[in-house]
Amino acid sequence: MSEQKADELLDEARRWWTTSIIDIHPGEIAVRGYPIQELIGNVTFPEMIWLMLMGELPTREKAALLEAALVSSVDHGPQAPSIAIARMAATCGPALNGAMASAINVLDDVHGGAGQQCMGIYYEADAEAGEDGDLREAAATVVARRKAAGLKYFPGFGHRFHPLDPRAPRLLQLVREAAERGETSGRFAEIGAGIEDALSAGRSKRIPMNIDGATSVVYCELGLPPELGRGVFILSRSVGILAHAWEQTQQGGRIKGPQAKFLNYTYDGQQRRSVPTTHQRG
Repeated sequence: MSEQKADELLDEARRWWTTSIIDIHPGEIAVRGYPIQELIGNVTFPEMIWLMLMGELPTREKAALLEAALVSSVDHGPQAPSIAIARMAATCGPALNGAMASAINVLDDVHGGAGQQCMGIYYEADAEAGEDGDLREAAATVVARRKAAGLKYFPGFGHRFHPLDPRAPRLLQLVREAAERGETSGRFAEIGAGIEDALSAGRSKRIPMNIDGATSVVYCELGLPPELGRGVFILSRSVGILAHAWEQTQQGGRIKGPQAKFLNYTYDGQQRRSVPTTHQRG
């Protein structure tokens, strides 16, 4: 093999994986161009998440909003399917990573996807309004369009457990304060309020924004695409998953199912019957 051919193969091999995230050489590590030793002790974990995902360090104010959203979503109790799965898995023998992986794997469109879906609706309303349009009017237009298309459940609004999700007002307050200081636009908080108004029109009780709707406001204000909104939610919920898996490991227990032993499931199949003989079966 010629020297030129060998160099070409080596270059091709090096291009097999291409990344702008991290550059590692013996004794050197740089994340997005920043030496890791300079990041350590100077950058918070939310800031590091932003740097990894978005390519630049955020302002302290934007990092604080991201941190607030992360804090708000860490856990929602052992009745949440992902948390329950983590605890059940922990009683079946796997290490913490196995219990966590089992739980994270169910965070998909139905359980865990509402934030991403809500962000899509917010961005649709933002595009509908354009630069100078009325945001609440655009939100109402999107609600009507989605309803006409058959959407019955609006992700980010209403809650089967909380009449008013206590996490949402606090997050929205932080977004309003950030907008008043000029740190965010406030557009998506206005859009979220418009959607809540449109969904609640003509009803005796409002359909309030829930945690997914509120964190979606934050993530849209920060400019995250919807797919990253789900990814960041999973990062947050992983903390609760880890805590519950660890607690269950400390409590012990073997092969705990989804319900207590004295509770039985509902069987709605055939009553007991005898297997017919070969002759009877023809």
